[in-house]
Amino acid sequence: MGGTMTGRSVSAMPGLDLSEQRAWENFLDAALRVYGSLNRTLSEQHKLSLVDVRLLEILSSSETGAARMGDLAEQLLSLPSRVTRQIRRLEEAGLVRRAASPDDGRGVLAAITDEGREAVTAAITTYAEAVRQRFVRPLTRAQVSAVGENCRRISSALTSPSPNGRVKSASSNGKASKR
Repeated sequence: MGGTMTGRSVSAMPGLDLSEQRAWENFLDAALRVYGSLNRTLSEQHKLSLVDVRLLEILSSSETGAARMGDLAEQLLSLPSRVTRQIRRLEEAGLVRRAASPDDGRGVLAAITDEGREAVTAAITTYAEAVRQRFVRPLTRAQVSAVGENCRRISSALTSPSPNGRVKSASSNGKASKR
């Protein structure tokens, strides 16, 4: 791990200096811990995962209370097959229902039910409090703003058009996709 690379300390990760490696590892550790903690809290209190809550929130916030399955996968940065399994679980719990798209008989819409709206309303309160406890509270107001801005920059760089005119997506596993 030692040595220098043009005045920078060399890390165990090729192409990164020690400071870059530490920053990445700290970000990844914090992100995974916050995600795991939020997921555990929501699961224990509401029998919903963090992704379930996000999906229900997307449906609840939409004009019609419904969205195409492919659009949900894109918004959740997930694979369509994962979203299909997730919708199936939520449908079995009575929180969503699936129907053919009225615009396109081949497309499938997921729609939130009244029970789903009640569940997401309760879960959002728990979610917000958990975010405050685990993400906001350890930071100053300026640090929260800085984290938000830095994450926005990272996200923007990952969704900006690449040289071939396509948009990179975290769910594409290296393949470019239109957003």
